[in-house]
Amino acid sequence: METSTHRTVPEAAPGKLTMHDIAATGSLDEAFALCERLAKTQYENFSLATRLMPARLRRHFYAVYAFCRGVDDLGDKAGGDRMGHLAEWEHQLRLCYAGQPSHPYFVALQQTIARFDIPAEPFLKLIEANRRDQRMKRHPTYAELLEYCEHSANPVGRIVLYVLGHRGPDLHALSDHTCTALQLANFWQDIRRDYDMGRIYLPVEDLERFSVREADIASHQATPQFRALMRFEVDRARDLFVKGVPLIARVRGFARVDLALFTAGGLAVLRMIERQDYDVLNHRPALSKWAKARLFAAVYLRTRVGLAPIGSVAIGSEAA
Repeated sequence: METSTHRTVPEAAPGKLTMHDIAATGSLDEAFALCERLAKTQYENFSLATRLMPARLRRHFYAVYAFCRGVDDLGDKAGGDRMGHLAEWEHQLRLCYAGQPSHPYFVALQQTIARFDIPAEPFLKLIEANRRDQRMKRHPTYAELLEYCEHSANPVGRIVLYVLGHRGPDLHALSDHTCTALQLANFWQDIRRDYDMGRIYLPVEDLERFSVREADIASHQATPQFRALMRFEVDRARDLFVKGVPLIARVRGFARVDLALFTAGGLAVLRMIERQDYDVLNHRPALSKWAKARLFAAVYLRTRVGLAPIGSVAIGSEAA
């Protein structure tokens, strides 16, 4: 396959993929192999997910993961001109639709896009979310935070549904609930980490409503006001998870297990926040590998024996 030489991929490309790697990638199989290597070394849950995933879909999920992981790393970790790196990422994406991309992740992604007829919009929204992260360090209102999640989280679920053959707007809407809930759970889990990066995802209007100061976050003071705020935000995220649960019954096979697992895992994180009395400033809530394994086994068994999807919600609240 010929490659475009119009631009070069930044050295800050994710996964520490060097220009030599790019030049040496001469086949489609090699491009997919690089995506697989990135997924298996950077995302531990793939070792479980791929055991259930049909072989015909695996390489395409690896390609999607490589794109998503790549754009996040460029927005969060890349040195130098991040906006420039993101512009090149978008250029490579656009070549997937009209041209020949040069970066191997996009060489693979082009095949996935063509195979499943995936529109450019969700990929472009993910890039835009990372651009916003360079410009926006605070979100004035909850509505604006949700609009950010429409770019940073919801497109991932929609892309996955396209690969699974689901194109209905009703399914996409249910997926949006789950993806936004996962994003919010991650925000509440990582308030301290995000603050160290200069970002606060707690809406400014909520900080003011509960009389929480940024100085409290900076000094890791889990005041009664902060705990009350976190209780409020955890309840919001849980409500979104519940709204997305019906999607689990609308998909089949590994997808049902995978979706139930993500839902249960997100709910488990929220439960952990509750159990540590909403203090996420001095202890980051996270599931251990053992807890993840137990969760996977419980979700797998419940979905395989045909229990109601809402059962995953109960699992999520107990598995922490």
